[in-house]
Amino acid sequence: MTDTITAGRDRYFDTLRAVAIIRVVLFHAFPLAALELVFPSMGVMFALGGSLMVKSLDRSATRAVRSRVRRLLPALWVMALIVVPVMIQRGWPDRPSWPHLLLWILPVADPPASEFGYPAAGVLWYLVTYLWLVLLSPLLLSLYRRWNLPTVLLPLFGLMLLTAYPDTFGTTAGWVVQNVLAFGSCWILGFAHREGDLAKLRPAVVLGLAAACVAGGLGWAYLHPADTGMDLTGLPVAYAVFSIGFVLALLRWAPQMDWLARARPLDGFVSMVNNRAVTIYLWHNVAITVAVYLFDPLKLWRIPTQGLESAVDFTIALTTLAVIVLALGWVEDIAARRPPRFSPFVRRRPLQQPLAPAPAPAPAAI
Repeated sequence: MTDTITAGRDRYFDTLRAVAIIRVVLFHAFPLAALELVFPSMGVMFALGGSLMVKSLDRSATRAVRSRVRRLLPALWVMALIVVPVMIQRGWPDRPSWPHLLLWILPVADPPASEFGYPAAGVLWYLVTYLWLVLLSPLLLSLYRRWNLPTVLLPLFGLMLLTAYPDTFGTTAGWVVQNVLAFGSCWILGFAHREGDLAKLRPAVVLGLAAACVAGGLGWAYLHPADTGMDLTGLPVAYAVFSIGFVLALLRWAPQMDWLARARPLDGFVSMVNNRAVTIYLWHNVAITVAVYLFDPLKLWRIPTQGLESAVDFTIALTTLAVIVLALGWVEDIAARRPPRFSPFVRRRPLQQPLAPAPAPAPAAI
């Protein structure tokens, strides 16, 4: 069963989101710090979310927040119904009291998990951060429309203060605040894109600012190397500035995407990733972990070369993820108030050709 692509979709945004999610999957499958330098997926996804939020807020702030929360949480609830009982059954020595488990229902902080369940819970910080930015969006948009540049810089300034005083909010709340501040500027730059303010800036100014941010983030990471080398993710301020540079460049221009419809396999893939974005994100790390667990039972160590071994391992992870998407992806349809469907693929509605004018009637005989 297929669905149709609505006429109002921004295919440039869809493509950026698909690239961002693919890069996240690749990073967790092949944890190389260099992948973060190629494309800062998290910053881009938050910027896209901020831009799309403005359009909804202008119609109704309450409805916009409710709609975003509704689209976000059902897939998490399905994960909780599967993961939490498995964690309890497998043994959870330091299991928290049941009120803490409510974070699997309303994730205002990272939901708790056992060591066994960490591959599932370890990616949930993104949903927590997204939820808080959605809830804060009416206030942030109001501030942006009064003081645009100070509002863009406000989260970055707050992040610098938090870095200087890391114990201000404690461990749990501090982690949430850090992530909200780290990606708040990207979210607000999404506002700037939707309001048309980025388009008003001269290209040379945007490119200069973008290059300065990217160079500044890289320079900070180079001067403060981690044990694994230049790891931007371990340097929140550097990663935030680096992400801002990419977001400025990517959102200043909106290239024509008509060519995507002609590349039908790629067009379908981009649509599929967007239709199942939450499911792919939530479960990709679980799929990668399953592939790791199957390494010995399948005797993959017999494969002669490391490159081929990695390729087979990744293929198992993708196959597992595909099965999960097929089995659980329909939850996203229900969350979006669409008819649930097994297939994640869509079909493009053909453009209607204008009707030819009816021929003029022949003159009546006299």
